[in-house]
Amino acid sequence: MTDACSAQPITVRTEGPICLSCKMAATAPGAAPPAAAPPQSPTATPTAPAGSAPPAAAPTPPAAPAPPPAAPLSAALSGPFPGGRVVRLHPVVLASIVDSFERRNEGAARVIGTLLGTVDKHSVEVTNCFSVPHNESEDEVAVDMEFAKNMYELHKKVSPSEIILGWYATGHDITEHSVLIHEYYSREAHNPIHLTVDTSLQNSRMSIKAYVSAPMGVPGKTMGVMFTPLTVKYVYYDTERIGVDLIMKTCFSPNRVIGLSSDLQQVGSASARIQDTLTMVLQYAEDVLSGKVAADNTVGRFLMDLINQVPKISPEDFETMLNSNINDLLMVTYLANLTQSQIALNEKLLSL
Repeated sequence: MTDACSAQPITVRTEGPICLSCKMAATAPGAAPPAAAPPQSPTATPTAPAGSAPPAAAPTPPAAPAPPPAAPLSAALSGPFPGGRVVRLHPVVLASIVDSFERRNEGAARVIGTLLGTVDKHSVEVTNCFSVPHNESEDEVAVDMEFAKNMYELHKKVSPSEIILGWYATGHDITEHSVLIHEYYSREAHNPIHLTVDTSLQNSRMSIKAYVSAPMGVPGKTMGVMFTPLTVKYVYYDTERIGVDLIMKTCFSPNRVIGLSSDLQQVGSASARIQDTLTMVLQYAEDVLSGKVAADNTVGRFLMDLINQVPKISPEDFETMLNSNINDLLMVTYLANLTQSQIALNEKLLSL
């Protein structure tokens, strides 16, 4: 399932006086965030001015070795965007974003956070995220990046393969504040992704869009940033599919609440879905054989692989194996009921 973003890129000019603070103020509410620290130059051995002779005094002690440069928080999304400009998004990310929006501070217009996932030469997959505290005013935005770094360090202990891919924000607009935050994430991940989730439900749907940025302007002077849309494709693991199917059932419930089903009901619903899928596959095969639908080699190879995975067993052997399993299950059920009766009888004897 895919969701293509709007075809038109979004351009934001960056000539305003808005500034970014990388740490939130630790003073009372209403105090201005601290000014960002000036960038530090890399450590280097000092050199003498050009044309001056070295001093003839005692030899200068050897300079201390320069410390190794700090590694970025994540691997870079270097080179062309992999996967044909497609972002694979998991449902747990959307659930986390909506949950952080519901738990936002009073008066906060939106929430932002860090996107985590994996990158290879074929795809970019967003599998997790966490929210980052921030404050926004008309002329300044303060983001607690120290909190973001600590959260990422803790997350690496659980999922070391996930790296920083970009950041998300609720809402449907990209503002000048977004450009400043995106610029910071560009230091942590080259070519970061910006994901927007429209929690205001404009047009009665939650619009989900992804972008990458590119500077725009005349040579030697950047006038703005252009956000180019990407295609969002929704993917899920098997465990996530169970949760998504359960959430979808609440759409047909009057009070948007549904209880958990029993194991037998889950087996029954899964069997019904398999039966429907097999019926659809058989109908497709019959339409291809009759010429109603054009043959697709990719679908044919997929169906052939699926058939080869089914174990070859005769109906008689399958029936014998099934009956054996049923007998074992009935015996376990009988022993469990017998044990429960013995426990109840023992409790009554002790109470006499």
